[in-house]
Amino acid sequence: MARAGKFWSGFITAVIFIGLEIAAISLLERSSTLQNIWINRASHNVMAATWGSLNKVRGYFDLRAQNEILAGRNYELFKELQQYKELEQMARVRARLDSAQALPSRFKYIPAEVTAMGTNSRHNYIILDKGTEDGVKPQSAIITPNGVVGMIYSVDKRYSYGLSLLNEKVSVSARIGREGLVAPLVWDGSGSDRAILKDIPLHLTVEVGDTVRTSGISAVYPPDIPIGVTLGSRLIDGSVNVVDVKLFVDFSSLRYVIIAENPDRQIIEKMEE
Repeated sequence: MARAGKFWSGFITAVIFIGLEIAAISLLERSSTLQNIWINRASHNVMAATWGSLNKVRGYFDLRAQNEILAGRNYELFKELQQYKELEQMARVRARLDSAQALPSRFKYIPAEVTAMGTNSRHNYIILDKGTEDGVKPQSAIITPNGVVGMIYSVDKRYSYGLSLLNEKVSVSARIGREGLVAPLVWDGSGSDRAILKDIPLHLTVEVGDTVRTSGISAVYPPDIPIGVTLGSRLIDGSVNVVDVKLFVDFSSLRYVIIAENPDRQIIEKMEE
């Protein structure tokens, strides 16, 4: 009971205090024009500050919503741009395939996209998104209009597994220039942009800057596909001369390739046997 009495006593005191304050402000407003102006100005400032804070809060949430909308639009534009780039790249590949001057006609060509590729070992591989359903066969060449990539090793219905040029097991019959020396080109593991021409006769000199191309002697690779450019020759162990070649293909950014199949490969290989 004592606590209830204290509560009501305090409540009545507070009500009386608030009533006196309202009466005092009313008397001040009526007694002086200057005081009236001051009170109105103070009340307006309080209202302006309150509305300003509310507007800032409202503006923050509106801006956040607009940013989310813009982010969504940017994502959609990004996807459309990526699709356009892919279609454009494939169109360029197909256009080169249709050019009789770009690639010899006795080979069958299939455009493909790189699905996976290894570049960090001495036996690097490449996986393509074309398989037997697309007409791909083992022992087909993997090339681009600007260079040799490797060779198909095994084929599934939808995918192909190939050995990259950056693989010690791959050897390409290459020619320096169009009428020059023919020698096997292999990767010696020195870098993803380097290879060597080996078995070079010691009495022959090779000029720096000559273009190295596929010789056409192999039944796997089409003739005259550019491979790289000569960097100079060097003697190894005092008995073997090799030519360093800078490769044209950038394996770090490789995405689209061409599978080149020689329909007469088995016949040629049988005759060679």
